[in-house]
Amino acid sequence: MQKGRDFIKAIRRSFFTLQSNTSISQMDQSTRYRYSPTLKWNAMVEEYFIKAYGADHFSRISTALTRPSCYSCIRVNTLKSTSDAVIEKLLEIFKERGMYDVAVQESSTTWEPDNCCKATLKCTGSAESLKTIKSISKCQFPGLDYVVFVKGSGPHAIHYGDNEGKPLKEVIVSRKCAEAVLRGAQVYVPGVLACSAHVERGDAVAVSVAVEQYGPDGGWGVAMTRGTVLQGSQEDPYYFERDGFYIGQATAVMSRAGMFRVTEGVAVDMKERVYRLPSFYDLLEGEIFLQNLPSIITAHALDPQPGERILDMCAAPGGKTTAIASLMKDKGEVVAVDRSHNKVLGIQKLAAEMGLSCITTYKLDALKSVCHGAESDSLPNTCSAEDARTPDLLSTGIDGFDAKLLFEKNFNDLQLKDGQYPSKAELRKRIRQLKNGPGRNHTAGGRVEKSKGFSPNSFDRVLLDAPCSALGLRPRLFAGEDTIDSLRSNAKYQRRMFDQAVQLVRPGGVIVYSTCTINPGENEALVRYALDKYEFLSLASQHPKIGGPGLTGSCQLSDGFVEEWLKPGEENLVQRFDPSSDLDTIGFFIAKFSVGPKNI
Repeated sequence: MQKGRDFIKAIRRSFFTLQSNTSISQMDQSTRYRYSPTLKWNAMVEEYFIKAYGADHFSRISTALTRPSCYSCIRVNTLKSTSDAVIEKLLEIFKERGMYDVAVQESSTTWEPDNCCKATLKCTGSAESLKTIKSISKCQFPGLDYVVFVKGSGPHAIHYGDNEGKPLKEVIVSRKCAEAVLRGAQVYVPGVLACSAHVERGDAVAVSVAVEQYGPDGGWGVAMTRGTVLQGSQEDPYYFERDGFYIGQATAVMSRAGMFRVTEGVAVDMKERVYRLPSFYDLLEGEIFLQNLPSIITAHALDPQPGERILDMCAAPGGKTTAIASLMKDKGEVVAVDRSHNKVLGIQKLAAEMGLSCITTYKLDALKSVCHGAESDSLPNTCSAEDARTPDLLSTGIDGFDAKLLFEKNFNDLQLKDGQYPSKAELRKRIRQLKNGPGRNHTAGGRVEKSKGFSPNSFDRVLLDAPCSALGLRPRLFAGEDTIDSLRSNAKYQRRMFDQAVQLVRPGGVIVYSTCTINPGENEALVRYALDKYEFLSLASQHPKIGGPGLTGSCQLSDGFVEEWLKPGEENLVQRFDPSSDLDTIGFFIAKFSVGPKNI
């Protein structure tokens, strides 16, 4: 395990030392044109986090959140490929794009541990491609050799040019657009808020960010009309607020008029970036999935076994769902639910792309996951013997040709797991699939099955990757909207979902709870709630154990409320991923519970 930690540290050190290769004289321009954001917090939230972490530690966390991780983490679909094969294909793709002169070598001189499978890339392409990717390597943590790290570079000082004493031509993008660009994306038309006058296709432009500001009405927002003309003077919107929020230099793909006339497409092509990380959009579809390291570890913590029945309660976008199915070798059943129709479609599409057949999807609100009556979708043997006999297909309204088609495909194979046959709607859905093929996304014309909930004790393991404040995601350029009240509201919502998970898992089973937030009220406080309320729950050890310990003790908030966290001895049974640590991940939290006899 220590080898894996040393490996990540080596990536991180080499990532940030790249900054020294950039001429310091480039920083002698106006200090305005730089990337040095300060994350804004609600005052009471900031006070709370300082109590939890200490002022220095929280300052480091806030700084780390404004930067992307130094590497991209790729999960290889082991049902279709291997890490070595994916590395070779990625290198070939980069060469075909004319971006790199690639030299592949086996070496242990740069990264530990020994015999690290490493591909070193020597860049000879455009300024944008220059040192975008430093190396590709397999993860060195035990059991995670199917995970591939692609190391980027930054932060880089950008030379925007003196423009002969004239103001730089500039494009202002939204905060969310900027966060995507920092992760390697391009600037698309919907993300552009304002632009200098007389920008034409091919012009070089500086790209800056409009971050939400506190308004006179007491709320946060961007007081800027889309299409605003920038004059390059102090009268421009957010002129001073944009100081330190420049994310790179780009070439305009369309004129200023075009940017605000069309509704889609790339507006400006990023040529020089503060952080250079590769985009994996549409690369090796079905073979790889871009996923944060803690999310991959969450699936391992659940420890799914082939043949088990597992529930992913808040499954979208499907990364953990497909990771669980892969660890089960696609044997068993993974039930993935989400309350959004379109998100369920997305899970279906991802499962189809990755060739996973053990995933069943439903549209269902996690707060309504338990059904105690006969309407439960998961309750076995709810139908009578008469209900289970083979139906007369013609009496269902299915015409003769379609009925023949079903029988040719062996109608018995269409039985559901509980012995029931499909409804007429389900039969028609199957017929469309047989006639037209399942399609790439297996969604049969975009239809999503709804569930009325599942019977208690009907799952071997349950994953609750709960909706949260997401205050661990990075890069993040704004956090001011979260308040103490909103954080408390999140925690109450999560407790209600956890109560559902406890009812659904069988005695002897496992619950894994995870979030992508640094907020102890949604992490350690949830664990305290669970252990105090359910005597049959106990914290279980996790493998692999890569994250740090949890927070112990308690915290008194400004209104006198005391929030209880972990007790001494429990901190090492959870995993807390600190964005400011050497692992350089997003902020994340994982707790694993063993479920004992519920009659106690």
